[in-house]
Amino acid sequence: MKNAMLSFVLIITLGVSLFAADLSKEMLKQNKQVIKAAVAAISKKLPQKVDKYTQFTAISSKDLTLFYTFEINTGAKSDEAVRSEDKGRMGKYVTQGICKSSKYFLDSDINISYIYISAKTKAKLFEFDVTKSDCKK
Repeated sequence: MKNAMLSFVLIITLGVSLFAADLSKEMLKQNKQVIKAAVAAISKKLPQKVDKYTQFTAISSKDLTLFYTFEINTGAKSDEAVRSEDKGRMGKYVTQGICKSSKYFLDSDINISYIYISAKTKAKLFEFDVTKSDCKK
């Protein structure tokens, strides 16, 4: 009787583990479809003016990350000055904004990356990568 009970518990545990693995694979597949659909839909509306300095120019994806690309008109400021003076301040606000506006994606374990480039030089200024755990802070 003891061996039968142990065998039953092992079979149930194995079944639950296999079910969880299948569910995880299905969720991964579904998330990749969601990302593909989001990229296709958003791309049709680009470029898009965000404010008087910023334009949303591209969206792409890799694995479970959405990459949003923005161009910033930095005026007379050099790229290095923008990097050193603005990255910290912008990072805080960008992360807060992503946590609110992209909650659905983040809750589905889809990560978000905002990439900012100079409209003038096309050089990368900074990148902010946000995951669900960043929004719990």
